Amino acid sequence: MPGPVSLPTFAGMPVAAPTFRPPTLALGARVALVAPAGPLLGPNDLPRALETARRLGWEPVVGEHALAHADYFAGDDADRLADLNAALRDPAVDAIWCLRGGYGAMRLLPHVDWDAMRARPRALIGYSDITALHCALAVEVPGLVSYHGPTARAVLTPFSERSFLAALRDGGEPCGEAPAARTLRPGRATGRLAGGNLALLAALAGTRWAPRFDGAIAVIEDVNEATYRIDRMLRQLLLAGCLDGCRAIAFGHCTACPEECDDDGRRSLAAVVTEIADALQVPALLGIPVGHIEDQWTIPLGAPATVDTETRTLTLSA
Repeated sequence: MPGPVSLPTFAGMPVAAPTFRPPTLALGARVALVAPAGPLLGPNDLPRALETARRLGWEPVVGEHALAHADYFAGDDADRLADLNAALRDPAVDAIWCLRGGYGAMRLLPHVDWDAMRARPRALIGYSDITALHCALAVEVPGLVSYHGPTARAVLTPFSERSFLAALRDGGEPCGEAPAARTLRPGRATGRLAGGNLALLAALAGTRWAPRFDGAIAVIEDVNEATYRIDRMLRQLLLAGCLDGCRAIAFGHCTACPEECDDDGRRSLAAVVTEIADALQVPALLGIPVGHIEDQWTIPLGAPATVDTETRTLTLSA
């Protein structure tokens, strides 16, 4: 692992850079499969990832340490960083598809070769702990779209695969109607898409790579969090100024988080998110297909979009 680095400071919110997308992944594209965070969970994970990439028409390139396991990491920091940077520095790699979330990506941020991504922008794909890389990418390569979507080890349902390919290979609308979503605060708003896993968004507050929601639709999800912790993390983002200028909230699923109040004094997720939307005076939906769920949208983070609570839609802007 490289030695300590001096991190630059920043003041205030940056002016949003013009959005640009990495090249679409045509048939034959070379896709690096790397594990920058947690280890794979079973012997079928990597074979399934390879089969999925090939079935979608791509050539997978597996990171050297993809099968490593050190405590709750996919190998030590140096090994995970080596795989990620090798993919970034390889001019033949067209995309980086993370194998799993878990925890550990934020430990790598000071040493990622962002210059390589600036020199040859390409798609970064993943969710959950990979939110750390998405947030850092938004700062280090302003305007570059990245993709909050299934990890490579996932079993892609037809719903998830349609959205995934619309975002990365075929074009078209990866999002759209969310009939199961609830309107918490009515309205319509347009802005760039930003966000990811709430625990990571809150963890990065106060760092160089803090999430910026000015002019953005906040797309947020989490898993296995009590409602009070969701409340605390959202309040942290609010008090840190990260949500200043936010234009809308499109909250996905908080798996294993209670939706309703109960007799033990636990508050509903809807009540917590509504309070934040009211504080920001922005429209809000709850329950869009984003998160630790089988059927999920692939969200092009950084791309302009519109949320409409009347139609319960999230659509990319032309």
